[in-house]
Parts: sequence; C-alpha cells; structure tokens
Amino acid sequence: MRPPKSVLTTGEVAKLCNVAPRTVSKWFDAGHLRGYRIPGSKDRRIPLDQLIRFMRTHGIPLNGLDQGWTRVLVLDADIALCDAIQSALRDHGDFEVATAQSAMEAGAAAQELKPDVVIADVTLPDVSPAVITRFVRSLPTSGETVLIGVAQGMDDAQGQALLQEGFDGYLSKPFNVGSLVRLIEDRVPATASAGHV
Repeated sequence: MRPPKSVLTTGEVAKLCNVAPRTVSKWFDAGHLRGYRIPGSKDRRIPLDQLIRFMRTHGIPLNGLDQGWTRVLVLDADIALCDAIQSALRDHGDFEVATAQSAMEAGAAAQELKPDVVIADVTLPDVSPAVITRFVRSLPTSGETVLIGVAQGMDDAQGQALLQEGFDGYLSKPFNVGSLVRLIEDRVPATASAGHV
C-alpha cells in the first residue's frame, strides 16, 4: 500500500493516531512530533516519515502506514552530504531516511529504523569495511538489508574489493543521487519493506 500523501494535516494525524486534533497540536508544539507551519497561518503540517517515526517511538500501531517504503540508513561523517541524500531521497518519494555520523549513532539508528538499505562511507576512521559488513549482517533484517559502500574517488578495483567483503554495491563520491536511487532500486526487492512493521 503506498501512502496516500507525504504531508498530513493535524486532523489527518489525529485520525491515524486515534486522538483529538488538539492532542496532535500539543505534540507538535512540544517538539515531540516534527513538522512545520504553513507560512502566514497557524496551520501545522506533518511529513509522513516524521509521523511514522513518532508512532514507532511511542508504540502507536502503524496499521500498514509504512508498507511499500524503503528504509535507508546513511552512515557518513559529512553532515552536508547526509542531509543532501536524505532530502533527495525523500523528494524522490517512498523513502524513509535516517542519518548517522558515527558507528555508535548508526547502531542506535539501525535499531529504530530496521533499514532495508545501509549506505556507508567506507573511509570512516572508526570502522573498517569488514566491521560495517558484520554490523549490517547482524541486524534483525539482515536477510534483506542491502549494503552500499561509498568513498571519495573510489575506483573499480576498490569497489570490487568491497563486493568481495560482502557489500551489495558501491559508488564513488561525488555521485548523482539519481545513480544512488537506481542502485537502490536495482538491489532492493519490491516487497522489502512490506514485511517490517
């Protein structure tokens, strides 16, 4: 089931969470539920991926809300790159994206997100490609998690070495996000995220 829309009103969120719209406004105003206000009005809007994260964190049944979405975890010390990938994938649609700048952050994010895809910079100082592979394969969804390695100026020999290490694909930085999307779509089964709730 594809989500009907990527941004919801407080009334729509209230129906999904089975609470009063005023309760949703309180969650928003307290900073628990992230979103934005429509310029020039008091109307609040909640991005669907933020709602899903909130519902998961607070044990609210998703009722299949996130089925059909591909969950992506980006591990890279470059915050600007993480933000760019996150924004581009969200704009492309059907992606829920979390980012991490260190192995410790990635571990916490992976437990929450249960990613279908992990995109990892293989040149991070605190982890080696072998450690990244072991980490991803140990995740609860390890049977389906696709691992993509990225690095500045990576050549084919280095990429092939990553494939030997257990990665499913690789890209050399800088890369076009369209190339990343195609790589993800080539590697992730269409039903990958339908089983995660």
